[in-house]
Amino acid sequence: MAYPTGHKERVRAKIVDSARSLFNRSGFDRVSVDSIMSHAGLTRGAFYSYFESKNDLYTEVLGCFFTDPTWKNRWEGVEIDAAAEAGPQIVRAYLSRQHFDNVENSCPMVALPGDVARGDARLKTAFEGVFKAMVNLLGRDVKADNAAREDTAMAIAALCIGGMVVARSMNDKVLADRLRDAATGVALELGGWAA
Repeated sequence: MAYPTGHKERVRAKIVDSARSLFNRSGFDRVSVDSIMSHAGLTRGAFYSYFESKNDLYTEVLGCFFTDPTWKNRWEGVEIDAAAEAGPQIVRAYLSRQHFDNVENSCPMVALPGDVARGDARLKTAFEGVFKAMVNLLGRDVKADNAAREDTAMAIAALCIGGMVVARSMNDKVLADRLRDAATGVALELGGWAA
């Protein structure tokens, strides 16, 4: 029986979405192929038609709005206006309460850095690709001379990612909110954008 056009792509996207959600919630080591496929409403046997291993899937999960033009923002109340300056919008969205609260649809650079640090070279390369894409987007709008633009964009990206990682690691939500607000203010100042 022939499948309709686009079936394979839709199933692959369903597996990636399932894995992203589960990896963000539980981490790489605590999620099995069986749980990914079950969460996606599929059988384990179908997995190997799309991916060679869980590591291959993990590399693809690292894609996000910085690298995937089809990625859909799932942070309710956060909109990015493509016609406006992207840098300050990215900072505000990244450090937003919505991103903080929505762990399952989090940027993988926030949810998975510990797993990546313990991962293999291919995984680290995938993570670097997402980080570089974020730096590139931020760097387009940084108000600095060409020599300092990329360094400033790297510092802003690290502040966004690290700020969210640390905020999510706290029990005290008031302190976590203060940290996110402080990181947002400093990142906007570094970029030369109005706070």
